[in-house]
Amino acid sequence: MTIPKEVKNILTKLERPASGYPGFEAYIVGGCVRDFLLGIDPKDWDVTTNAKPEEIQKVFPDSFYENNFLTVTARTGSKKPELAEVEITTYRFEAKYSDKRHPDEVKYAKKLEDDLARRDFTINAMAMDEDKKVIDLFDGKKDLKNKIIRTVGNAEERFNEDALRMLRAIRLAVTLNFKIEEKTAKAIKKNSIWLEAISKERIRDEFIKIIMADNAADGIELLRELGLLKYIVPELLDNFGVAQNKHHIYDCYQHAVKSLEYTAKKKFDLHVRLAALLHDIAKPKVKSGQGENATFYNHEMIGAKMTFQILNNLKFSKKEVEKITKLVRYHLFYYNVDEVKEASVRRLVKNVGPENMEELLQVRQADRIGSGVPKAEPYKLRHLKYLVEKVSKDPISVKMLKINGNDLMGLLGEKPGPKIGQILDILLGYVLDDPKKNTKDFLQKEAQKLSKLSEKELKNLAEKSKEEKSEVVSKEDKMTKAKYWVI
Repeated sequence: MTIPKEVKNILTKLERPASGYPGFEAYIVGGCVRDFLLGIDPKDWDVTTNAKPEEIQKVFPDSFYENNFLTVTARTGSKKPELAEVEITTYRFEAKYSDKRHPDEVKYAKKLEDDLARRDFTINAMAMDEDKKVIDLFDGKKDLKNKIIRTVGNAEERFNEDALRMLRAIRLAVTLNFKIEEKTAKAIKKNSIWLEAISKERIRDEFIKIIMADNAADGIELLRELGLLKYIVPELLDNFGVAQNKHHIYDCYQHAVKSLEYTAKKKFDLHVRLAALLHDIAKPKVKSGQGENATFYNHEMIGAKMTFQILNNLKFSKKEVEKITKLVRYHLFYYNVDEVKEASVRRLVKNVGPENMEELLQVRQADRIGSGVPKAEPYKLRHLKYLVEKVSKDPISVKMLKINGNDLMGLLGEKPGPKIGQILDILLGYVLDDPKKNTKDFLQKEAQKLSKLSEKELKNLAEKSKEEKSEVVSKEDKMTKAKYWVI
């Protein structure tokens, strides 16, 4: 891999003496070095230097400094979003963290070593110069090779400085497929309560990254094992060990995690992943009876209310809360090919919203796999997909025309009657043959011609047009059935 020219240019400018300022030390630092060494394109680039913020701004006039952490953001002019702005931070110490979130005071450090020592994990505490020489004081490269997440120095001190680091350790473990080193894991478990001091927004952002990882299910289990889950979604812990019935081979918690695992495997979006994780969240509250005949009546409705509260607590957007809650509320829809009619499917589509139907069906697939069945999409689910598409389409009718009965009566001076309907049917036939003809001007001209035909001629043309319409509807239906492999 190569260092982008935009980043190299920043290092070169900082290091090169010029009129008004001496040359400075400058290194790429942190997560971008980690990703670079792993062969992953960094999502953003960070630079550290012994230049102070006002000196950085002299070197880069097109920059801004709007924080208390000695970080200046330089604009590079790059068209690539990840390189358009590069953060340049002065070497720094961080004093005591009274609130477990922010340092009480930030001080300038003179040496790179001091700056690296304040960082969270060894794999994030490496620096690199423009020649790709790595400064590694805490065995970060070794931990990268061994796929280990380990804190820099004393783990308890690092987590007491910023409690979010505990959540970040799990996020890094699942996104990189690494293991958390034993002392680091023990420190997380011991200090998990400090996650309560972190804002819900910061917790939500890390939680989303865990949910969106390929190993999302492992992430949830790590959160539970290390004592952090109770500060994020404590309701999931109530599901642990709660047995289900003859339709499930896993307990409620395992079912939720297995469902999430399937959505991650299929690369489904955030809404589906969260709905899969939470769809049965209410089962422990409504469980009646024991063993294979246990029941969970209304768990989808109570679960929707719980999901609404959980997501609001984590400060998800109103739009996300509404969508995911709806997926949980309707995940238990009933459908059998020979029993459920189109009217019922229309009601389901109306309740869920046509834009959410595909995601609802994905949640249902995850629910099936999480129950231990081998097939995510049996025939009846494919048949439902076919019916959903069928009822969601606008029916082929004269309402599709750019002209209506009132227009025709005004144009032709006719009163309501069969003649107006017949003309509309014939015009629909023209448009089905060539959709480009569906213009008001064309249809008015044709209507005037048709109005001069005899009653018999008009009736025959209208009947022929209806037959053609029936053929089009039948052909469309066959194509939709073939799409979903149903008969």
